[in-house]
Amino acid sequence: MFPPLIEDLIESYAQLPGIGRKSAERIAFHILDNMPKESVIEMTNKILVAKDNICFCPVCQNLTDVTPCRICSSSKRDNSIICVVENPKDVIAIEKTKEYNGLYHVLHGALSPMDGISPDDLKINELLLRLDSNVKEIIMATNPTVSGTATAVYLSKLIAPMGVKVTRIAHGIPVGGDLEYADEITLIKALEGRQNM
Repeated sequence: MFPPLIEDLIESYAQLPGIGRKSAERIAFHILDNMPKESVIEMTNKILVAKDNICFCPVCQNLTDVTPCRICSSSKRDNSIICVVENPKDVIAIEKTKEYNGLYHVLHGALSPMDGISPDDLKINELLLRLDSNVKEIIMATNPTVSGTATAVYLSKLIAPMGVKVTRIAHGIPVGGDLEYADEITLIKALEGRQNM
């Protein structure tokens, strides 16, 4: 339907997460129709510079432009607590709360045998190497999905024998949510995670 060069561009954008065929077409045509060549070159250069200069922090495995990352190198962080998350975006979400002051560990995914993701595909060994006498608690902040929960359970079984406390973030009704719209699993988790008032 489109010339091969445009079709190739659309297919490239469609490979990005959350971008379907229609969105990929809109992006491709916006770039070709509306963006000056200088802007396209500038955007392309920024992508290449980021790709060349962003790496995994050797400590927490988060994406960073300095090693170790700013969180791991901060003397103001509590290094006795490590919050385990699936993706770098999860670190940003928790940091936005301004309530957590410990360290992080990014797994870069969750266990999913159906998708061929095994423990060897995640940054689990790197986490285990961090567990020394300073670490008192590991907070499992993986997503409340089947694969996120399986990952949390798997890691807790590995870590618990080392004498480190393993906790899981609470799940349940979101602030401002209505009980009538919550599914049964969410309500069960909310009841299980109830606290004293």
